[in-house]
Amino acid sequence: MKNRWLSTALILSLMFTGCTSGEIGMDQEQAKETPAVEEQIPRTGEMNSDVAESLKKRQNGQFYFDQLHSEDQTVYVEILDILQHFQKDIPLSCLETDTIERIFQYVLNDHPEIFYVEGYTFTRYTLGSEVKKITFSGTYTMDEEEAESRKKLIRDYAVNCLTGITPDMDDYEKTKYIYEYIINSTEYDSEAPDNQNICSVFLYGRSVCQGYAKATQYLLNQAGIDATLVMGRVLSGEGHAWNLARLDGSWYYIDTTWGDASYQMVEGSTEGEESIPPINYDYLCVTTVQLTATHSIDTGASMPVCDDMTDNYYVREGRYFTSVDKQKLEELFQMAYDTGSSYVTLKCSDVAVYEEMIRYLIKEQGIFSYLHGAEGTVSYADNREQQSLSFWL
Repeated sequence: MKNRWLSTALILSLMFTGCTSGEIGMDQEQAKETPAVEEQIPRTGEMNSDVAESLKKRQNGQFYFDQLHSEDQTVYVEILDILQHFQKDIPLSCLETDTIERIFQYVLNDHPEIFYVEGYTFTRYTLGSEVKKITFSGTYTMDEEEAESRKKLIRDYAVNCLTGITPDMDDYEKTKYIYEYIINSTEYDSEAPDNQNICSVFLYGRSVCQGYAKATQYLLNQAGIDATLVMGRVLSGEGHAWNLARLDGSWYYIDTTWGDASYQMVEGSTEGEESIPPINYDYLCVTTVQLTATHSIDTGASMPVCDDMTDNYYVREGRYFTSVDKQKLEELFQMAYDTGSSYVTLKCSDVAVYEEMIRYLIKEQGIFSYLHGAEGTVSYADNREQQSLSFWL
């Protein structure tokens, strides 16, 4: 007599939400049952072990992949292979739905080029209360033909952007160039199509934080710089996304969205756009301490301690003050006039130096000794969280 397994298929769909709704992650829809399947259920995992090991070797160096132990790395490459090939209903070598959810997010965090996936579904087969098999399907927003067409346009964008990178540039210079390129080419727009993926930036020039961050990650990777996606929240409690990148051997955080004046205007500024620096460098290559003054990290992964200031924007550009150095201030303002800049931004090493700089430049009006043709007034902006000051010339 043939053995029969009683199987119920439980289908769950997990979809992305983004900055516009205040969340970054996945929401679980209500489960629904499918008719029972009366057949013997094979054990999980149909990917050949040699194939899995080969795919795992190719993923070495991916930030979230490297966080996983060997068994979960196998699940990672199984999910990655399914998504890359638009597959559906493929068995996984994992029976834990929480693990699948976490690893699915890790795959997308490491791979911004997977822009055509908005979530996944899985089918769980049980015998009584015991789960015997889980099959996995990507939830695709387009077919393979459309995805390939968009990939070509994205490659064209990347080639056009990266032509500005020269062989003599170090990692910091490449990163600054990409940061400025994306900001100058993109407007913050919560209504932008595909704003949770790279298409919004590369095809439409409009996006929200996750689009900015994934586009930054994609271009940094193309330029040979290790970078990944980081998700969490900002002081307002809103969900947010930014990047972690390794420059010259050290890790730094980068928030391209917060560097864009169009984002600052959307976030409720009552000032005119001319009173905001077109590019804010406060979050270009910052430490963990600097980032967590305004951001909280929520990735479920172990993040490195970023404590190197060598490639911080203000340090590299000679705008970092450990004291009120009047000669250095004079040189900084004169350089701005010589290069035709419309504003000067500087950063202080700590709150004490920042308060002393405020006292000297603003309260005692020392700023007027550095301005050409000043008429007794000056516009400025200050960021106490990052101890930075901007003055308009």
